[in-house]
Amino acid sequence: MTPDALADRIRALPGDRVLVALVGPPGAGKSTLSDALLAALGADAALVPMDGFHLDDRVLEARGLLPRKGAPETFDIGGLRRALQGIRAGEEVVVPVFDRAREIAIAGARVIPAAARVVLVEGNWLLLDRPGWRDLGPWDLTVRLDVPEAELRRRLEERWAGLGAEVARAKIEGNDLPNARTVRDEGRAADVVIAG
Repeated sequence: MTPDALADRIRALPGDRVLVALVGPPGAGKSTLSDALLAALGADAALVPMDGFHLDDRVLEARGLLPRKGAPETFDIGGLRRALQGIRAGEEVVVPVFDRAREIAIAGARVIPAAARVVLVEGNWLLLDRPGWRDLGPWDLTVRLDVPEAELRRRLEERWAGLGAEVARAKIEGNDLPNARTVRDEGRAADVVIAG
């Protein structure tokens, strides 16, 4: 399904506020799809990137979770749930945004206007079938990007190329690909699956 066709399907959803979950493993192209959908939907749409709800590195370090940053237990799921409740209620909601260059979430970095009819929520774990995660939503439409592991590996190698071969390999093998397998193996079914 092309982004334009998906945008048409989203436009046709009923309701004054529509929440769409865009899910996929690291490197699947969630941000690229989100950008294309935002362009197609125009001013009527807004984006909540789940990565903004990363716990800070200092918190992760204290919990022994820094090497697993990006895994389900490294997010502020309560903060995400509360933000989604406000969004579902039609409120203006201010959300954090993750700055990948600095590896830090920036509080109050994006406003989801009350006037936005469509709110795209993009992240790895939105359909994870685990306590807390399965309680997110309700979603009006769920979309999963399904990318073969070999292609994910290639994309992740490109993403982390600047870190040096050993550091990149440790990040990919120790975190990104295990997370990708969890998305694949423990995710609930999506309404739309897009092969990549």
